[in-house]
Amino acid sequence: MTKTTIEIDNITKTYGAGATLVRALRDISLKVREGEFVAIMGPSGSGKSTLLHLLGALDQPTGGRYILDGITVNDMDDNSLAEIRNEKIGFVFQQFNLLPRTTALDNIILPLTYRRDGTKGSLKAKAEQALSAVGLEDRGHHKSNELSGGQQQRVAIARALINDPSIILADEPTGNLDTKSGDEIMAIFDGLNREGKTIVLITHERYIAEHTHRIIHLKDGEIESDEETQNGSGIKSRPKQTGELE
Repeated sequence: MTKTTIEIDNITKTYGAGATLVRALRDISLKVREGEFVAIMGPSGSGKSTLLHLLGALDQPTGGRYILDGITVNDMDDNSLAEIRNEKIGFVFQQFNLLPRTTALDNIILPLTYRRDGTKGSLKAKAEQALSAVGLEDRGHHKSNELSGGQQQRVAIARALINDPSIILADEPTGNLDTKSGDEIMAIFDGLNREGKTIVLITHERYIAEHTHRIIHLKDGEIESDEETQNGSGIKSRPKQTGELE
């Protein structure tokens, strides 16, 4: 039986107090199995990014319990949270968050510089391997501002893979890309999931969400629905583009 890698139980998150109190998440409970591919959807202000930040141990819940790979995250100090992020989680963001005048290889190596467990040569070899995994082995010495948006997102994915995390959390990873580049990025995520990575991503696009196994809909800080997709059948319902034939 596939183990549960992410479990949250009655998680709440509030900001402010009194008249300014905002309930970003309201008693959310869910489980994500090892190797599962999950999308989180919902309107702006529904709590999507707040939930992803909690799952990534970037923030702590106000109430409830979060268990990651059997470890209770709630009571960890900042150093322990940083350690679990570094070892278990890779992050991919909509804005890429690359250093603009730095090469793709050096951007990818950056997370490893804090671990101090490898030589410069071994770090470069790991970065080259990660670049190859996203199909950019010939772009390692290009600065990130010399790359297209789709290529920059590939570099960001390679950076997320450099520590070989078991979980990838992606916040609108195709949000700044054209449809073709977005499809290419999702093909990379599909491949990573087939290799066994657990992936949770936020998206506003239904056809992007249909790459996943499940779609969790949030509304007003609560889970409105949790549905399985037709991922296994290979159906990906990308909307028709202007000028595209039926």
